[in-house]
Amino acid sequence: MRLRSLLFVPGDRPERFAKAEASGADAVILDLEDSVAPARKGDARQWVAQHLAGPRAVRLIVRINPLGSGMAQDDLDAILPARPDGVMLPKAEGSASLRRLFAMMGSHEVPVLPIATETPQALFRLGTYARHSARLLGLTWGAEDLPAAIGAIAAREEDGRLTPPYEMVRSLALFAAHAASVPAIETVYPDLKNSEGLAAYVQRARRDGFGGMMALHPAQVPVINRGFTPDEQAVEHARRIVEAFDRAPDSGVLLLDGQMIDRPHLVMARRVLANAGEAPA
Repeated sequence: MRLRSLLFVPGDRPERFAKAEASGADAVILDLEDSVAPARKGDARQWVAQHLAGPRAVRLIVRINPLGSGMAQDDLDAILPARPDGVMLPKAEGSASLRRLFAMMGSHEVPVLPIATETPQALFRLGTYARHSARLLGLTWGAEDLPAAIGAIAAREEDGRLTPPYEMVRSLALFAAHAASVPAIETVYPDLKNSEGLAAYVQRARRDGFGGMMALHPAQVPVINRGFTPDEQAVEHARRIVEAFDRAPDSGVLLLDGQMIDRPHLVMARRVLANAGEAPA
């Protein structure tokens, strides 16, 4: 499943659902949490459930309210019969949170995308997601709730760069995703008017090992998709690496274009093809 771009849309704004789906995002996150006022949660559940019951142009993921909010079960009861393509779990705290969520979901085995860094406790449980790899869509992180939880003034410098504590958090989430063998999804870029800054942020995310990114506005989606889509030269080189190992499946090291390639190159090549929307040869 290719997840370059995941676009948030408030669950209580059904008039925006179609525009979000037409944005080109690989997935739309129908939000029942932060973007919906408490008085409108019930209406949002109803609109999201109705939308899920209709035809789908893209994958539809629903962000429910946190497990400790007293609203998560109501969210699940409303949306699970309509079979969303995923459930986003905010304020997740590792394996224990997932086991609790799975119990609440009952027989509905919908994949989960945890937001894995929103509480201090969550950071010390990142390694436990690997126990549940088969039921995860990926792993993502956030830089908003954690500062509030510890009384920090901000998570970013004035120029938008993350401060050192939150650079660490980002790195831990990245490695936790790869340890669980699931896609690492970069957090949102909050400056909606800075397309150049967004493009640089996407380039850095891809460089560091993230496979996709969340978006706050449809205008961000094309920039994110371009940044996470390999160019044709990279795709062709990846195809040739895969084909070389297909011709010599028992080889650990091969020579290609005068350069030595080994199994890590094959892993990277397959990832490039997946990001390009191709199945490896």
